[in-house]
Amino acid sequence: MKFTSQKIAYHFFALSMLLLVLQIVYGFIMGFAHMGFDGLHEWIPFNAATATHKNLLVVWILSGFMGAAYYIIPDESDNELFSVPLAKLQFWSLAVVGVIAVAGFHVGWWEGRKFLEIPRPLDWLVALNVILFLVIILMTLLKGKKQTTTAWVLTMGLVFAALLYLPGMIYFDNLSVDSFMRWWVVHLWVEGVWELIMGGILSYLLIKLTGVDREVIEKWLYVIVGLTFLSGILGTGHHYYYTGGPDYWLMVGGIFSALEPLAFLGMTIFAVQMYRKGNKRHPNKLAIYWTLSTAIVSFLGAGLLGLAHTLPGVNLYTHGTLITAMHGHLAFWGAYASLVLAIIAYSMPLMTGRKLHDNRTGHLAFWMSNIGMVGMTMAFAAAGVAQVYLERIAGYDFMVAAKETQAHFFVLIIAATVFTIGVLMFISNFVKFGKPVDEALQPEAEFEAIQG
Repeated sequence: MKFTSQKIAYHFFALSMLLLVLQIVYGFIMGFAHMGFDGLHEWIPFNAATATHKNLLVVWILSGFMGAAYYIIPDESDNELFSVPLAKLQFWSLAVVGVIAVAGFHVGWWEGRKFLEIPRPLDWLVALNVILFLVIILMTLLKGKKQTTTAWVLTMGLVFAALLYLPGMIYFDNLSVDSFMRWWVVHLWVEGVWELIMGGILSYLLIKLTGVDREVIEKWLYVIVGLTFLSGILGTGHHYYYTGGPDYWLMVGGIFSALEPLAFLGMTIFAVQMYRKGNKRHPNKLAIYWTLSTAIVSFLGAGLLGLAHTLPGVNLYTHGTLITAMHGHLAFWGAYASLVLAIIAYSMPLMTGRKLHDNRTGHLAFWMSNIGMVGMTMAFAAAGVAQVYLERIAGYDFMVAAKETQAHFFVLIIAATVFTIGVLMFISNFVKFGKPVDEALQPEAEFEAIQG
């Protein structure tokens, strides 16, 4: 690392690891409940477990994005972070809001709006937290000695993510209008501005890990931004098929949903091509693996599996079934979770000075977590196809279909166990690195910083 203020990223990465473990715990609770073993229902009802599982996902990925920004922006702008005390305040406020939200779900304190369950008072605290975060990032960037496309794409993704949180805070009496605006947050985050954040972090990692000229990589970044806006914005229409909106969303959503894989395909080609052109002697092989898997797995999960069930004729049957879980798990793992793990794998050796970036534990963590996630995706796919047939075609009752798909969740639990072991190995490596130290400062290029 170049600047001592970059060490603040460690706090956000540590919070991400803690929340990831909690998310996995709630995933197991839901998985066993699907198998008929719902012994915790009195204390953790299924709806509370679902809300907690999904919201923990959002918070730990956002925490990872914030940590990535606190590490990347000082480096890219060649300037110390604007204010470390403010960054620490922002970190603790984020952690406190997260704890209160999770606790609230277990006592029925929520809005009940899917994916946006946290109650309105906490919404305002989240908004204030994000505003403070953006002030720190923008002031760091504007006061910097240099401006880069990578830094600005990352920053604009974060700014737009904050702005698009606001429609979800508006109250509507009409459920159709409320659902319409809710997707401005949910869809335009994960298939819009989060892709800008993804592109910015991916660009930074490829510049550092491959040694390919910045100008070449950032030209590709413009292509990714263009593809994201081409498909992502109007692709929101595939959520409007059955919310009481106009019929034209069937056409708009269908056409632009079919184009959405282009952005992820562009990222995949981008990452693989840069790796092939670059210097493959970089010692941090794990950071390279996580970076490449981000692009490849996101194309498979977000791109292809998303397309597989968002076209109107298919979505008529798959809407609201386990097919969505099939797509969602691999998409989030590839596009965003793996990206956070990639920046952690890259930055931790540089912040701590400890060369644990290419050990056996790290490699096992990479392969077991990815293999486990693919197994979970296949189990969700099998259960989802069975559910669609039983409920939507054969006409069986929901609970009858749920009973018939229990066996698939036994397979899912096995795959989830493999995945969890991989994640715990990654966290074990994270803990072994220890805390960042000033002695790890390297004023020159970071490509050489972890060699030797």
